[in-house]
Amino acid sequence: MRVREVKLTPVAIPDVPLVNVKGVHQGVFLRTIIEITTDDGITGIGETYGAARTLNGLKAVAPALSGLDPFHLNDLAARVERVLPDAGGINSPTMLTDHRLVDVVYGAFELACLDIQGKKTNRPLCDLLGGAVRDKVRFGGYLFFKFIKPQDQPGNDIFGEVMTPDALVEEAATLAQQHGFTSFKLKGGVLEPDLELETMRKLRDRFPDAPLRIDPMGAWTVPTAQRMCEQMGPLLEYLEDPVRGMDAMAELSASTDVPLSTNLVVVQFDQVVAAIKKDAVQIVLADHHYWRGASGAIKLGEFCKAADMGVSMHSNTHLGISLAAMVHVAAAIPNLTYDCDTHYPWTEHEIIRGGKIPFHDGAIAVPDGPGIGVEINPDALQEYHELYVSQALYDRADTDEMLKYIPDYVRKVPRW
Repeated sequence: MRVREVKLTPVAIPDVPLVNVKGVHQGVFLRTIIEITTDDGITGIGETYGAARTLNGLKAVAPALSGLDPFHLNDLAARVERVLPDAGGINSPTMLTDHRLVDVVYGAFELACLDIQGKKTNRPLCDLLGGAVRDKVRFGGYLFFKFIKPQDQPGNDIFGEVMTPDALVEEAATLAQQHGFTSFKLKGGVLEPDLELETMRKLRDRFPDAPLRIDPMGAWTVPTAQRMCEQMGPLLEYLEDPVRGMDAMAELSASTDVPLSTNLVVVQFDQVVAAIKKDAVQIVLADHHYWRGASGAIKLGEFCKAADMGVSMHSNTHLGISLAAMVHVAAAIPNLTYDCDTHYPWTEHEIIRGGKIPFHDGAIAVPDGPGIGVEINPDALQEYHELYVSQALYDRADTDEMLKYIPDYVRKVPRW
């Protein structure tokens, strides 16, 4: 069995204006859908980022996969690295961290190869990763402050404006009612810190038993974060990336007992070692897109276990192929004890057969079909590829988008 064809389809999916410390989401988010077909007719699928650097890296590597045995992942890695030596990162200058292009491209193609392996052996993806230790994976409600969606952007608005603590709590209540979420994470760094403290207190009042987290994305200085830890800490399961950079996280960690997590300062394996030496974080967020694939995310879990660190799971704005893969990966990490992040409730759109994957009581059952366990809806894929072509948007630019709402906006991290 050898790779005969690699097909890459960029898609644009209507998004809503979710606010963060960098700016605000654009009218669409970008994804790339991968299809790898073997000479015996098996097609494996994958999903990854759709911005220009990732897409160009995928396009550069795709021809080099001809003749690859999908079971030989070391050969896959070697082919990716030959095409993309010293390729740099994938993220635009407005992002707060970067991910190695070689890791992201490898991870995208690895997922499609694992899907082929699962279909060939009639085993679910999680079995190829060591086997599931849980039959369902719990997710938390991912809360965002947001603007009203402009009428000239594609897709519907969701929730309308959410720019106050009270409105945010109502958003959480709606997500809980719709999907059964019993834990919540706030994308912070948007409002002045005391208003976000008020928001977390009101969430605790509405949901007395819910694990709560906040992610200011490096928006706070160390002194501000220390004050917030004193006042907000008792409310929190953990505090994610309150300050910017490894050294600032280490300084904060030395002054507080609040568990600190990250997906900004630890995104590669060598950075895990640095974080351990500096005692900068206690929890690392896994993500199969940039932790060198599904197998890399499993290795991260092993690293964290050896270092007596916690492991949670990060989300990007994604579709059902990515979500199903997340479920398989999370099911196969024994020490992943936190509810996973997901943006999935924030889109009404899907490119897999059967439409959106439902949450039941805040959880998703591990797909039991072969491979990833989902299949592409070709009509939906074509529809959102046509939207990609018509929108002519090829990169993510939250700061530029924010200027459409607030013309005098100045990006500043940390801000408070």
